[in-house]
Amino acid sequence: MGKIIFYEDKNFQGRSYETSNDCAEVTSYLSRCNSCRVESGCFMVYERPNFMGHQMMVRRGEYPDNQRLMGMTMSDCIRSCRNIPSFRMRMLYERPDFGGQMVEWAEDCPSVYEAFKFREVYSCMVTHGAWAFYELPNYRGRQYFLERGEYPRHTDWSATSAAVGSFRRITEF
Repeated sequence: MGKIIFYEDKNFQGRSYETSNDCAEVTSYLSRCNSCRVESGCFMVYERPNFMGHQMMVRRGEYPDNQRLMGMTMSDCIRSCRNIPSFRMRMLYERPDFGGQMVEWAEDCPSVYEAFKFREVYSCMVTHGAWAFYELPNYRGRQYFLERGEYPRHTDWSATSAAVGSFRRITEF
């Protein structure tokens, strides 16, 4: 899931409101919103409540001034936002055919072992986006391309073993 923090004033000043979900009316939580910081994920922000008016997609980063962010004349603040779930993957390990414990993930992972304390992925379900699996940590070794779909066995993504050391989102084709 993504995470966005809204601030009442420019340059991340004043009270703040943090969310990972859609928000139809930011000013229910703050008197106004004039800057934001996207900690993770991707959001569409709107100048009016209920996802109306001028809109702008924001990715991970800092946006100290809404007027510059939108690149147009805006009302006084961001009033609503939607989380854009662009990538999501369910990894199921311990057994083929989606057996065993499940882990859901939406970000790049440089070390499967560090993140989950396991070295093998026997099955996987990609629900959004496309991913690259690597045999070794830090995106090294043989690569495997997985797009939206179900992979009941590691051989379904053409791997000769269930060793997965890292994986990352494929953001451009």
